[in-house]
Amino acid sequence: MSTGADAPRSGPIHPRLLAMMMAGRYYGLELDPIDYRGEGGETAPNAAALSTWAQGAGMWSRAVRLRWRHLMGLQGAGPVVLLFNDGTAGLLIGANPEHKIVMVRDPRAPEADPPVPVDEMRLSEVWNGEAILVRAQRGHADADPPFTLRSLFGLVMLEGKSLRDLFVASVALSFLTIFPPLMVMTVIDKVMTYRSYSTLALISTILAIMILYETLLGHARRLIMLIVGVRVDAKLNLHVFNRLIRLPLDYFERHPAGETMYKITQVHQVRQFITGKLMSTFLDLITLAVLAPILFWLNATLAWIVVVCSALIMLIILAYLRPMRMIFGRVITAETNKSATLGETIFGIKTVKSLALEPQRKAQWDERVAEVGKWRLAFGKLSSWPQTLVTPIERFMWVGIVMIGAYMALADDTGVAIGGLFAFMMLSQRVSTPLVGLARLIEEWEEVGGAMGQAADVLNRPLEIDNAGTGVRPRFSGAVAFEDVTFTYPGTKVPALNKISFDIPAGTMLGLVGRSGSGKSTITRLLQGINREYSGFVKIDGADLRAINLRHLRSSFGVVLQENFLFRGSIRDNILAGRPGLTLDDAIRAARLAGAEEFIERMPNGYETYIEEGSPNLSGGQRQRLAIARAVITDPRILILDEATSALDPESEALVNANLLRIARGRTMFIVSHRLSSLVDCDQIMVLDKGQLLDIAPHEVLLERCSVYRQLWAQQNRHLDKPGARNAASS
Repeated sequence: MSTGADAPRSGPIHPRLLAMMMAGRYYGLELDPIDYRGEGGETAPNAAALSTWAQGAGMWSRAVRLRWRHLMGLQGAGPVVLLFNDGTAGLLIGANPEHKIVMVRDPRAPEADPPVPVDEMRLSEVWNGEAILVRAQRGHADADPPFTLRSLFGLVMLEGKSLRDLFVASVALSFLTIFPPLMVMTVIDKVMTYRSYSTLALISTILAIMILYETLLGHARRLIMLIVGVRVDAKLNLHVFNRLIRLPLDYFERHPAGETMYKITQVHQVRQFITGKLMSTFLDLITLAVLAPILFWLNATLAWIVVVCSALIMLIILAYLRPMRMIFGRVITAETNKSATLGETIFGIKTVKSLALEPQRKAQWDERVAEVGKWRLAFGKLSSWPQTLVTPIERFMWVGIVMIGAYMALADDTGVAIGGLFAFMMLSQRVSTPLVGLARLIEEWEEVGGAMGQAADVLNRPLEIDNAGTGVRPRFSGAVAFEDVTFTYPGTKVPALNKISFDIPAGTMLGLVGRSGSGKSTITRLLQGINREYSGFVKIDGADLRAINLRHLRSSFGVVLQENFLFRGSIRDNILAGRPGLTLDDAIRAARLAGAEEFIERMPNGYETYIEEGSPNLSGGQRQRLAIARAVITDPRILILDEATSALDPESEALVNANLLRIARGRTMFIVSHRLSSLVDCDQIMVLDKGQLLDIAPHEVLLERCSVYRQLWAQQNRHLDKPGARNAASS
């Protein structure tokens, strides 16, 4: 398989890819052309795909259209990739406004060649303004603010134009709300008093027009709110998933998947509150601001009754907030435990079925459901009291005002007109709704605050990329060195590795052996950057591993675990998962190298055979060989096999072991295995015990001088010392 900058596929690298790679090297970054994902049928890499490629490699990039005057202002701003009309590209590396020229380098020219000076006329003949700006990635502190209500509000406020239209529509609707009650007042006080049919017809026409406008504006407002909600949802989903996949592996190992999924889903409850109930209430408050002066103008006494009743409702709800907050915390804990049980059962359903654990899991589920029901009931009972106390006050705002208004109208000294009373009744209902809504909004805030805390508990954890920084992206040869490395897992006191030091050159096949808990897998975890809180130094080709960009580090590795997950999709898609830009021929070569070709060709649809979730149509050995093919498809300089052959049957293991020497050619390999027979061909074998390095040497040397290795070898090969085995061997 070909890889690297010199041969991403068969044939030379496209000039546009070369130009982007040269721009990346200016910032110390290496872009791999195999990572480029273009669109099918394109004749040349397009600007959007090139920009996405650069962003995936850790750069800031943007496809833009520039003019000559823009180029004159780019002096000293770093290289700019110019996309020419014929599908090629050039690298703008400087500008001279005094002589009105720019310096352009041909990416296909030798590096020793000087750049070519080009004036505006010559450049306009081959370039229409399409360009790509690149620079080193911006700080993640700005790109990834903490997940808080403030950040969510900021996400909503990005929809500034839609929110402005929403505000205008709400103000217009508020003014339209005023006129119908005033028209009714006029009908009662004027039309009915003077029996004026012409005035009635005019008012009816005005009301019809206003109803039409109110209908259209109401529809527009709902549509804008829907659009804002959908856009915020999309941005929020992207943001949440981006943060989730950048959490350290240690978090997922320590938290049940069901618990994490439940907490993440709480984000959307918060979003619905912000773009739904909260936004609606505040838009209704615009109506309140417009209508309140009208109410006091119509009747100050009745208006104060509305305000006092709303204040009483708010005070009642505020009094219950603290006890409701405490009980709702219990609800959240119970819901989290229930989701954890559900997720654990689903993910471990094979074990549940094989060991007939259905009754035990059902009993645990019943217990979790009962706990949720208990605290939900307690929360519901408590929250029912403010509703009970609020209801008579709320009804008095609607019915009591009618009674008091009627009494005031009947009294001789009030001077309240019947039409004004009707107008006040109609407007007071419009005013009391947002006031009551605002009071109940405070009540719902407790649930939203709990949901926000659940989501933030996951999303505000330190991200891997924060620990790694932007990092360097060197090209690896495969030399690995551990210098006095000590590492202790969180929550334990005994070091998993204690002052480990070794140095292996590139191309070494290294076996790691030892009893369980000796630190074999810990070495591979540190090498992959999964755990970085160690003392000492881990170096690859002399570069400190903690200074290397994390994504670049892992994409340069091939890793095969004891239990490997295959995604839903075809066999071809699974093999090419690490490099979707590669072809079927590359997948075939990787499968042949892993010993998987023979069983793939017997499948119903060959490489297009569909793999279901959990890969039930594949045996354990077949899954493992596909995982090995997926690991070597990238032609990594360092390959880690962590108990990779433990799940294989003897025939499959023999097939993979026979290919190990071929797989190892030209790369460094770390092979963790309890089966010492599979490591005898390794260049070096490292013996670990209780986190300490006992010895490192070839197999024959270790048999002579390392007692622990000799004991492990004897335990695994004692069957060869039996008389029957010796007789069979001699015959």
